[in-house]
Amino acid sequence: MTNQPYGSYEPHPSHEPQHQPYEPQQSYDPSQQQSQPYQPQPQPYQQQPPLQQQPQAWPGQQQEYGDPYADQQHTQQWQGQTWETQMQPPVPAPAPEAAPVRAPAPPAPGGEPPQPARQEYGPATLGGNSRVTDAQRARAEGRSPVIEPGMQPAALTAALGLLLAGGAALGTYALLVPLVVLQGVTAAGWFRLNGMWPARQGIALGFLGALVADAALLASDRSPAAILGTLGVWVLLALVMQLRSHADPDERMYGLMATVVAFALAIAAGGYLAADADAVTVGAIAVAAAVVARALPLPTAASVAVAVAVAAGAGFAVSGMEAPGAGLGAGAAVCALIGHRVASYDYPSRFVHFTAGVALPLAAAGPAVYVLGRVIG
Repeated sequence: MTNQPYGSYEPHPSHEPQHQPYEPQQSYDPSQQQSQPYQPQPQPYQQQPPLQQQPQAWPGQQQEYGDPYADQQHTQQWQGQTWETQMQPPVPAPAPEAAPVRAPAPPAPGGEPPQPARQEYGPATLGGNSRVTDAQRARAEGRSPVIEPGMQPAALTAALGLLLAGGAALGTYALLVPLVVLQGVTAAGWFRLNGMWPARQGIALGFLGALVADAALLASDRSPAAILGTLGVWVLLALVMQLRSHADPDERMYGLMATVVAFALAIAAGGYLAADADAVTVGAIAVAAAVVARALPLPTAASVAVAVAVAAGAGFAVSGMEAPGAGLGAGAAVCALIGHRVASYDYPSRFVHFTAGVALPLAAAGPAVYVLGRVIG
């Protein structure tokens, strides 16, 4: 039986001959074994080559590469089945924590060195939260989460209040124009104040509810029952909307409360349309004066006291120097300041200041103007 299977083989002239005598110190060549059939032949013990301590290389593999399994020779891993692996549940490996600050990227070849990475969140982020609002960070740092809208939103509130007062003096349909603007801004501002934006569906439904309430007021000769009936229907509509939502129960409850309050504020602002014209004039001017006085750079307690006093004086002057006018102005101012405080909560954005900060003082004072106008007037 020949030593060259599959025919004869002639080496290339540039190569050395492949058949060489056996030398005990030469490393083992697997290619020779593959070319010969297996024939067990006993050999003397003295002719066996000594054991090699280094790993043998495969054909075509360079000797300078080390053993690929050298890193695992000193680490023994047990993969068998024991009582603990069969009876005990596996313990999940803890997830790696994400770094709060991104590392700067290496400089590009021939380019400018990169700027150091800017920390996206404040110290509250280092506690483990990946998303922290400004209000949560302020509480963690011991600061107040309230920022008041300022003088510019107060000036817009005063202008809208004067439009309401002038519209009430001119007639019902003249009052309806600034009232519709107030109701739309109220619905949009409340959703944005609660972090629900764009919330186009909720804003549209809240504004539609306000329009329906206004139409019902005009059809019923300005009866307050139209406001209550419309509000009940729209609360039921908000419940149906949240039942169809696929969000978590906590998110659905939060969305339900925000939607119901937005509907209630937008619809309850129709109290200006249900109240007497004189009460609307006194109340709207009192709210305008109170909000401007509240925006003055004074301490909080002093600013509130000054705002109520100014509103009472404005109501007293507009009503013809009568005490009921002062009481109506003071009551409307208290409700307006509550709305102003709500619009200042939880670090609102500039958009919130120019929507909720403008509309909430007037919208919150609408029911008070109607009730106080009937009781005091």
